[in-house]
Amino acid sequence: MEITPDFSALGLVLTVPLIGYVLVEGLVGKRTYDRMLQDRDRDPAALARMLRVWIALSWAATAVAVAVLAVSPGTAAADLGLRPPDDPSATISLLVAAGLGLLFAGLFLGWNARRGKPLQGAITEMHPRTPTERAWMLGMAVTAGICEEVVYRGFLIAVGVGVLGLDVKVAAGLALALFVLGHAYQGWRGMFPVAAAGFGLTYLYLSTGSLLAAVAVHIAIDVLALVVVPMFTARPETPAAKAVS
Repeated sequence: MEITPDFSALGLVLTVPLIGYVLVEGLVGKRTYDRMLQDRDRDPAALARMLRVWIALSWAATAVAVAVLAVSPGTAAADLGLRPPDDPSATISLLVAAGLGLLFAGLFLGWNARRGKPLQGAITEMHPRTPTERAWMLGMAVTAGICEEVVYRGFLIAVGVGVLGLDVKVAAGLALALFVLGHAYQGWRGMFPVAAAGFGLTYLYLSTGSLLAAVAVHIAIDVLALVVVPMFTARPETPAAKAVS
């Protein structure tokens, strides 16, 4: 995959706060996540409130990335992966393979949950327990699938190539590292599967030249992990949560 982004002066100015946000997103996520954990059992709105903040920040970051593109005539949408894939048939094959992998993963996790061996980790603490929480979590899954791919895959790789002069694969590796750090709230153990998923999504992007496949798979991963699997492993609702669900 080859991209040739050329950011304008205004585009570079807008890039600075976005890069700053990316660098501190892990800290912001950790602080809001810890606060949610402290409040959740006594405040039924704690999870939904955290998700609203995350969704708003994600779309704001994506809006800045799109604004950088809009004010940079030398940067095409294709430089951020916003185009159809190079080879649709190969992309479909990759999507089928990814879909089968997710299907087997979902069946395995559901089977373990039914045997009383649910997946443990930081992410399980934010599993939705009520219909309202599930609705917000679904919105978060779709938001992450779109916004994280545009910012962490499309935008950061373009910045690495166009501003830092890096090879596209080196830029992709740096963007992947920042993507993993952005999920610091999951702890070190949780960041390993994030790194594995991020590597696969990066491979999809570099292989197809388009973010479309990566977005589709990212959404599927998050919906499976954050909405579908929790249906088998959800903890009982607290009385306060039942009152508002």
